[in-house]
Amino acid sequence: MSQDAADLPETDEEWRERLTDEEYEILREAGTEAPFSGEYVDHDGDGTFACAGCGETLFDATTKFDHGCGWPSFYDAPEDRIETRLDTSHGMRRTEVLCANCGGHLGHVFEDGPEPTGQRFCINSVALDYEDD
Repeated sequence: MSQDAADLPETDEEWRERLTDEEYEILREAGTEAPFSGEYVDHDGDGTFACAGCGETLFDATTKFDHGCGWPSFYDAPEDRIETRLDTSHGMRRTEVLCANCGGHLGHVFEDGPEPTGQRFCINSVALDYEDD
């Protein structure tokens, strides 16, 4: 269940207390887990994926597909649940994906996904929690 913005940590120290070191590195410092290392890369199910930082539901498992990139990939996300912004780190131009509720870094979105959207939301497993329906 998503947390109200009023209940979210306000300081870096509060985030560090709430999250594991790995979750903190990904969600708060825009880190990236090693490819093919994440819990949800090959995960199949009929549930939903939520932000590990705040519990906001982000992706329906029916939109997950195997891209072969080493991270969970989804072809769609509710526009009111995610935010995007330009990421020019590491000498690249990419579109970063963030949780709209808590601002946590989730991964990136690319324009090489399947129909009907043509998008590939390439998301760190550490940034997600899975719930069966």
